[in-house]
Amino acid sequence: MTKAIFIASSHSRYDDRPGEVYHFPNIYLSRVAQTVGDWVIFYQGRRGGVSGYYAVQRVARVVPDPADASHSYAVLDRGSRLDFEREVPRFRADDTPYETGLPRARGSNTSSVRLISEADFAAIIAEGLREEAGNPDTLPRSGPLLQPPVPGFGPRFGPGFGEAAQADFVGFEAVERQRVLSDRAFRDRAFARQVKQAYAGRCAMTGLALRNGGGRPEVEAAHIVPVEAQGPDVVSNGLALSGTVHWMFDRGLVSAEDDGAILVARDTVAADLAQRLFVPQMRLILPQEARKAPHPAYLKWHREHRFKG
Repeated sequence: MTKAIFIASSHSRYDDRPGEVYHFPNIYLSRVAQTVGDWVIFYQGRRGGVSGYYAVQRVARVVPDPADASHSYAVLDRGSRLDFEREVPRFRADDTPYETGLPRARGSNTSSVRLISEADFAAIIAEGLREEAGNPDTLPRSGPLLQPPVPGFGPRFGPGFGEAAQADFVGFEAVERQRVLSDRAFRDRAFARQVKQAYAGRCAMTGLALRNGGGRPEVEAAHIVPVEAQGPDVVSNGLALSGTVHWMFDRGLVSAEDDGAILVARDTVAADLAQRLFVPQMRLILPQEARKAPHPAYLKWHREHRFKG
C-alpha cells in the first residue's frame, strides 16, 4: 500500500463523483492500484474555487470503466472522507514543496496521480488538520479549550472559563497517523469545528446564534447522512443545529428539500410551535461559501431514509 495525491478539480472532464469514485486514465492504473487500502490526499488548483490540498480519503478498490476500456475508477471508502480545516498550499512557508522534489511546472507536476512518501503525507495532514485557537465559532460547547501552542509540542487543551485543568493535548505529529484518521473522536471534533465555522455558530433552521457564558456557541454539528450509514465527515454532509432541532433532525421530525426549504413531518410538531421555532421563511440559513452548503444527494438520503414525511 502506498499513499498518493489525486488531482480532482470541479472543472475536470473525468467522471469523478467526489467522495464516491475517482475516474482516471489507465496510464495511472499501476500507481492507483498501489493505493488500495491506503489513504490519498486530494488537490485542486485555483480554477476550481479551491486552491491546494483539501481532503483525505481511503481507497477501497479499483474497477474498470465499463463504458471506456482506457479508463478505470478508484472506488473510495465513503465513510473515511475527511475535509481539511484549511486548504494547504503546494508550498510551505519556506517555499519548499510539500511533495518532496515536485517542480513548479512541467514534469511530475502535471501528473494527475502522484505517489508520495509517508513524511510528505504526514506534513500535509498535520497542516490541513491543524487546530487554531481564537475562532469563537469553533469552540466546543463544553470541555477543555484549545490553548496557545507550546514550543515543540503543538497546541494543547487546558482550563478555560472555570473548568478543571486537562492533560496536554498530544499534537497530531506525535501519534500514529493511520489510527488518528480512523479515530471517531478525532474526526467528530474536526467535523464539528468545520461545520460550526461554516455556519458562523448559527443554527441553520432557527437562525439562533446563542452563546453560553464562556462565549461558546450552543449550536451542534449534525451529520445529514449519519456515520453509521457511511456518511462522510465533510461540511456538505453537515448542518449546524441547536440541540433540540438536532434531536428532531436525527429522528426524522424535520428535514430539508434540495433548495433548502425546511420540511416538518405531519402530526409531529404543532403549527404554532413550528412558527415560533423555525426561521420565518422556513428555509435553511446556508454558509457563505456555496461549496459548503448541504449537498442535494445527502439531503435526498435524509428525506428517503429518516424523514417521517
